[in-house]
Amino acid sequence: MTATVSDKSLHVAGSFIDGAPVVTGGPAHRVVNPATGAAVAEMALATATDVDVAVASARAAQRAWGSAPPVERASVLGKLAELMEASSEVFIAEEVAQCGKPVRLATEFDVPGSIDNVAFFAGAARHLEGKATAEYSGDHTSSIRREAVGVVGTIAPWNYPLQMAVWKVMPALAAGCAVVIKPAELTPLTTLTLARIAKEAGLPDGVLNVVTGTGAEVGAALAGHRDVDVVTFTGSTAVGRKVMAAAAVHGHRTQLELGGKAPFVVFDDADLDAAVQGAVAAALINTGQDCTAAARAIVARDLYDDFVAGVGEVMGKIVVGDPTDPDTDLGPLISTAHRDKVAGMVSRAPDQGGRIVTGGTAPDGPGAFYRPTLIADVDESSEVYRDEIFGPVLTVRAFTDDDDALRQANDTEYGLAASAWTRDVYRAQRASREISAGCVWINDHIPIISEMPHGGVGASGFGKDMSDYSFEEYLTIKHVMSDITGTPDKEWHRTVFTKRG
Repeated sequence: MTATVSDKSLHVAGSFIDGAPVVTGGPAHRVVNPATGAAVAEMALATATDVDVAVASARAAQRAWGSAPPVERASVLGKLAELMEASSEVFIAEEVAQCGKPVRLATEFDVPGSIDNVAFFAGAARHLEGKATAEYSGDHTSSIRREAVGVVGTIAPWNYPLQMAVWKVMPALAAGCAVVIKPAELTPLTTLTLARIAKEAGLPDGVLNVVTGTGAEVGAALAGHRDVDVVTFTGSTAVGRKVMAAAAVHGHRTQLELGGKAPFVVFDDADLDAAVQGAVAAALINTGQDCTAAARAIVARDLYDDFVAGVGEVMGKIVVGDPTDPDTDLGPLISTAHRDKVAGMVSRAPDQGGRIVTGGTAPDGPGAFYRPTLIADVDESSEVYRDEIFGPVLTVRAFTDDDDALRQANDTEYGLAASAWTRDVYRAQRASREISAGCVWINDHIPIISEMPHGGVGASGFGKDMSDYSFEEYLTIKHVMSDITGTPDKEWHRTVFTKRG
């Protein structure tokens, strides 16, 4: 199994507007494979003017799409899922090339998970429910309409380009919205392919537009555009706050899925082998470039030494290398600049009390690779414990009792995800209640499913991706109240005026 992007695709249109690929007039840009440093695509970036054109296209197309019967929207999304399945090898090759994502991860997780999400929303489009129509006041019938909010501007990250595009775009389309999406300029290829295939599936022109550009110009223009009704964003907390501020200028709502520093709590009755295996998988998925990845292992004192030794041993066997090789476990980080940022944080850890058990270095040779790293005995005030590293790094601290474990789990500004490892159902229930996070796994860490929501609290943002809950971001709730008496003289009128002959 190999994943390659054909040389014929080197020069591509970087945007897709009003149903067609568009070569914009912005600066030239190269999409680079972080495993090799070679260019896999060249394109012109979009500008703020292109955002205006894309938003106008979405605005013109939204009314017809939003008023279409749900079955029509469902039919298009169902066809899209079928075409994506038929083009899965294209998506895999592009994800591997632009991200350096191990082909096994792209083949078994990213691409099939994205297709499943599209199929889920194809079905969910026909099941938008509201409160029962009834006579709540006695002399009126009240009903609820759930209507598409309008035009959605979404800004997607580089770590899961296809999945994040699908998570943001599909519920919006299913709800009847039109979308303008800005993929990360580092990883736009699968989003452009998604838009092209959506047109083949019958999506009307203008309903899905892609503008590839920088965050400083295109992202800012989209987030602050007066004709966008909702702005959604996945990325860092710092940038998310800027997106929210830009949208607030026009009073537009936002949905933000931001950073994380997930606790991985191992109680003294946990299955140690399961916790060790789970910690390595959850810390290293996507080379640790995952906001839900296990970042802070918080381990019972009685298991601490064995846990550290076990994780260090398993990490030492991880295969780092060519992401097109199915035997590779860990690919590169997204860029050498990001690799250097991760390396800098790790290098400062010993000065802050941390002990590097394994890893902590970059292998020789080309590419933005970094070895799996375990840092034990970290101090609660240390940089690697408090700040998001976004790399293949796991820190470990011990706890004394259950109260201390949960205190440490919540000792963070983030609240995206967490896990608790225990055989005790009461401990598990307490952890699920008291850990402040949008998702708490019990005896596992990372699995997601289309039927359940994803989103955080605190500095991890608000609102939900995936599941029926995500529709709330893209629908307005309208109350329709109809008089059923036919009486011109309403009883409540007397609170305003007295009828005089």
